[in-house]
Amino acid sequence: MGLHGCSTNGQLDNSKFSEPMPWIGLYVAAASMACTLAMACDAFHGLRNKKLWFPNRNFSLNATSLALLTIATKLPVDLNTSMPRRQDQLAKLSGTVLICTVMGNFMPSLGVMEESEMLANFLALCILVITVVVNIGIQIGTGVIYVFIPEHAAIMFIMLVLLVILGCSALTVPTTKQLLEQQFKSKHRQASDYGSDNIGVSAVEKQKEDVKKFWVMAATSNPQYVLGRSALSTASGAFCLLAALILVEAVVRSLATGYFNFCSGESDYKWSSMLILMSQAVAVAVGTIAPALRWFNAVGFHNLHKRKGSFREEFRVEMWWILRFVEAKEKHLPFGIGSMSSRRVRKIAHISKNRILDLLIAIQTVVVLVSKSIRMVSVVIMCFLKRLSSLFHCMRLLKNLAPSESIFREGGSESGSNPNLRDFVLHLEGEDSLVRLIARNGCECMDRWIRNATKREPTYLVELLKKSTASEGFKGVGKFDSDQIPSITWAEPPNCWALPVVTLTSIAVALPNTDPCAIKSLLCGVHEGLRYVRLVEKTLDAKGPTNMKEAADSVWVGVDVYNRWLNENLYKFAREGKCSKKVLEELADIGRKLVLEFTSGVGKKKTPLEWPPKVLAANSMYRVCQTILQDYNKFGAEHELLEWLQMTIADILAACFTNLPGVISMKCLCSAIEVRTLSVVEAASLLGEAENILGTIGQKALSNLDPNQMACIDEWRLCKKRNQSCVLSSDDGMCDFSSDELSLYIE
Repeated sequence: MGLHGCSTNGQLDNSKFSEPMPWIGLYVAAASMACTLAMACDAFHGLRNKKLWFPNRNFSLNATSLALLTIATKLPVDLNTSMPRRQDQLAKLSGTVLICTVMGNFMPSLGVMEESEMLANFLALCILVITVVVNIGIQIGTGVIYVFIPEHAAIMFIMLVLLVILGCSALTVPTTKQLLEQQFKSKHRQASDYGSDNIGVSAVEKQKEDVKKFWVMAATSNPQYVLGRSALSTASGAFCLLAALILVEAVVRSLATGYFNFCSGESDYKWSSMLILMSQAVAVAVGTIAPALRWFNAVGFHNLHKRKGSFREEFRVEMWWILRFVEAKEKHLPFGIGSMSSRRVRKIAHISKNRILDLLIAIQTVVVLVSKSIRMVSVVIMCFLKRLSSLFHCMRLLKNLAPSESIFREGGSESGSNPNLRDFVLHLEGEDSLVRLIARNGCECMDRWIRNATKREPTYLVELLKKSTASEGFKGVGKFDSDQIPSITWAEPPNCWALPVVTLTSIAVALPNTDPCAIKSLLCGVHEGLRYVRLVEKTLDAKGPTNMKEAADSVWVGVDVYNRWLNENLYKFAREGKCSKKVLEELADIGRKLVLEFTSGVGKKKTPLEWPPKVLAANSMYRVCQTILQDYNKFGAEHELLEWLQMTIADILAACFTNLPGVISMKCLCSAIEVRTLSVVEAASLLGEAENILGTIGQKALSNLDPNQMACIDEWRLCKKRNQSCVLSSDDGMCDFSSDELSLYIE
């Protein structure tokens, strides 16, 4: 053997070139199964949530899925590998059918892409599809593919049709988003006007109604939902189902004797060919579920709700299908062409542009009409089958198999309808019948989410909040940090909601002679409460002190998981037999030393907002412990101190939770149309969980603050001080209103 694989006579030794092919086949099968898993997850999610338009969550048109698809279709693009056996030829066909199936699943994902991203991904898909079509044509000509030629021809045609449908759908996405966004802004103002009429309705019930309205607006304007209910999506589902049936027909014919005489020999892929065929057959079967059900439900909808004159309406191409091209015709030429000195060149360029746009309008119109024709033919066939079934007394069986209206209503029953919701359904021209279905059935899904969320209510937190003095104005908010405590340095950092709660909980864990069950319940309640605190701080107080929030999070991990505060074992303090006063003094001293160590060293010139989380936590511990020590004598027994800590923690959490209605409203008003539905669902879940929390807090909350100030704990503390000053000075005639007049009624 010579250099570089050459034999002694100078010939290239290629005997080992095909040895890795079975393992490459295994790689192809693995990529096919990855596509199967992703499509199965989307199908399961759609069926489980009764979203039979099947939104894309795991398998969408992106670089990852295209890379997997490229690997999975290696056999159809393999030009010169011998494929003599039955499974080899079927594996060639299954790869092309898989492309059709995947394109049918890609349809709704176009709605959540930006235009640049959509263009790049669609061009990549075009390159892949055209490459596969060309390579299959070459293989048919060279004899690599010598059977299933009609099937390959049909699948190539379907691939190109699906590619055109995807392209036409992509062109309408920006237009539909713009139209639905305009409707959303208009309906949002209408929803606000409706809210002013709900006099005498409790705050929670009013917010439930608002969430339902916003859910209807968000769900019906969801770009994936809009594409899933369109005529083009219906046609793509029919073509995907047809491609899968062609593969089934080919498999059946190959197993029947006398149809084909397959060649003898063995492919370089050897045993992996059968593995590829099986994996891709499973992928086609699983991937056909979503597109086929989109088609099946759309056919059922039009069959159940056909009306006089519907055939004429069915074949009308609405303006929004071609609006983008019409607007482009009215625009000026690009600056580089429009500024040409030659009038003749400008005229030719303008005419050419309009001719190209006219061609695109014609193509778009034909595609829409063909798609609507496919849907109408399917409706006629469905009617015929229903009449035929009645002749054979099988109406009941067919009725059980008949499509539901879930694609257009997302679950629900007429009993849960709300006549006002019809005004908040966002729809495009030609979708008027859709409005009635959603208005009649749109509440059930939202009610189900709220009911399910109610079952997940934080029980420990609700019990903790019962110790709050909400009805008396949240006393603990102003008492955990006294202004009479001198600062360690020249300035004090601002407060946040979470850090005082974490600090007070750390002190409670360190106290001696406490009930372990009470401490466990407190830890569980704080753990549940901090989730909502973080939500309030993230949504309404995003510009607050970030390092304070980081300090609370880092300290809480140590307290919750390891019972440690800044590497100090809290149980050590509780077990050393010291009194509570001594424990507080030691914790305050540890916090003071940590702050002085930092401010006298590297942090000498840094402002409190620049302090690291560890120093901020230490400063909070010092001030809270000194505040407790200042009035320590008022606690007659050590269990009274624990009760005071629980009350103060509950007050801080309860005051923070008065912002939850604002958080829910903010989530409903999410501006991004692509994620608006998910945001409203989160708002509904939060409303279900917080219903009992708001009930536990009570009806009164101290505040003469506007909603923006309520999100900040320092504003609450400042308001408390003003109220106390007014109450004290009212005896001297300096204040003519009482603290009750400074109450804000949540309900």
